[in-house]
Amino acid sequence: MGEDVEALKRRLPLLEYLRQHNWTGHPVGRSEFVGLCPLHKETQPSFYVNTRKNVFYCHGCGQGGDLIRFIQLSRHLSFRQSLVSLDSQTTPEADYADVLEQTGDFYRQQLDNYPEALSYLIRRGLHDRALIRELDIGYAPGGSLRHHLMAHGYSFDLLRQVGLLNVNGSDAFYQRIVFPLRQGEHIVNLYGRSIGTAFSHRFLPGTKGGLYAWEKVRHCPEVILVEGLFDYAVLRQTGFYNVTCSLGTHLNTDQFHQLCEGPRTVYLTFDVDDNQSGQQAAEQLSQRLGAHGIAARRVFLPEGHDPNSFFVQGGDTQQFQSLLEAAQP
Repeated sequence: MGEDVEALKRRLPLLEYLRQHNWTGHPVGRSEFVGLCPLHKETQPSFYVNTRKNVFYCHGCGQGGDLIRFIQLSRHLSFRQSLVSLDSQTTPEADYADVLEQTGDFYRQQLDNYPEALSYLIRRGLHDRALIRELDIGYAPGGSLRHHLMAHGYSFDLLRQVGLLNVNGSDAFYQRIVFPLRQGEHIVNLYGRSIGTAFSHRFLPGTKGGLYAWEKVRHCPEVILVEGLFDYAVLRQTGFYNVTCSLGTHLNTDQFHQLCEGPRTVYLTFDVDDNQSGQQAAEQLSQRLGAHGIAARRVFLPEGHDPNSFFVQGGDTQQFQSLLEAAQP
């Protein structure tokens, strides 16, 4: 373990990592840099990085250590979680992209072999086989991905770095419907929805990318924004082609910028939860978009519904269209 950790830190020096995360340091000697501390607010630089020893120390907050320690402190992760996070960031980009493509292909090939997966899709209202193929939806049965990928020449270490295997070497995705998330032509992550009793939602470590299928709608004057991929799929299936998905209510920077690319109206169609979290997020996003000159309308679904459940429980295209027309700023 010790040798692996040291090799990991050598692949990405501390100073390079900090610069990748927008830290600015000024040289104060042959092997030292100083700048504002990323771990606490300050106005006078007190955060020192020693490039020879590959360590940091802040005279303001008293924190110090190596790259792993910095990731623990800055991202509030455990030591093991920090290793997994750093591993995924230092994986060669080509290897990362290749193994995700192979994984997506493998999961897509599994879907028809598992009746329980197909039954789950039908229960969630998704029955259009052409659309299922278009979205490259697959199924992760668990227990077979590691053997398949290693037989194709991918190393155990790479599969661990990407997050496809757990710490004990077993498949990370087990009994999950899988949607590949693409940025342009390349898969950047996988989303897995449990069909069993495990935690419902799972992504691989790293970015979830931009808005789902954004290239199909980026020139639309009106865009429907939903939280979940089953919301997206069922709306597409019922004829709403100007829909995209944020994979949750909190948009990342890239997703927000995509919505602000040009003048348009965005219909925020978030879940109507008992705790109102979906509607609160929609209201906040509506205000943010408005501040950037984007017209936003909040769509009010029936209590307790999301777009997916709305259609599964008998809603139709005309009724949903009426909800869009009744949307409020």
